[in-house]
Amino acid sequence: MSEPVSGPSTDDERREAGMRTRREVLGDAHVDRAVAGVTPLTADFQDFITRVAWGDLWQRPGLDRRTRSMLTLAITASLRHWDEFALHVKAAVHNGLTDEEIAEVCLHTAVYAGVPAANHALAVAKPILAELRG
Repeated sequence: MSEPVSGPSTDDERREAGMRTRREVLGDAHVDRAVAGVTPLTADFQDFITRVAWGDLWQRPGLDRRTRSMLTLAITASLRHWDEFALHVKAAVHNGLTDEEIAEVCLHTAVYAGVPAANHALAVAKPILAELRG
C-alpha cells in the first residue's frame, strides 16, 4: 500500500492553500467576483470547493497543473458543463496550455464523449482563446 500524500492537513491550511491556488489558476478577478457573490446560501459550497477541490485535489503532487487542466477540460466538455468549461479554458491558458493542446483535448474528447460535445467545446473555446491571445 502506498504512503498517503502529504499536503495541507487542517481545514484552515487547505482553505489558505486552496485560495492561493484558485487565484493562481483562475485569476484574481474571477475569485474576487466569486467571493463578493457569496451569500448565506452559497457560503458553505464556496468554502467546500476552496478547501477540497483547490486546497486538497489541486495540491496533490501526482499530476502537474497542465495535466489537471487537460483533464478538467475533457471532463467538463464530456459532461457538457459549458460555463465551467469556459472558465477552465482560461485556467488552462494560465497553466501554460497552447491553443493547439486545447484543440487536442477537444479532439480526444470527441472519440470518448462524442463529436457534438467536442464540437461545442471548440466553439466555446474559440472566442475565449482569441480574446486571451489577441
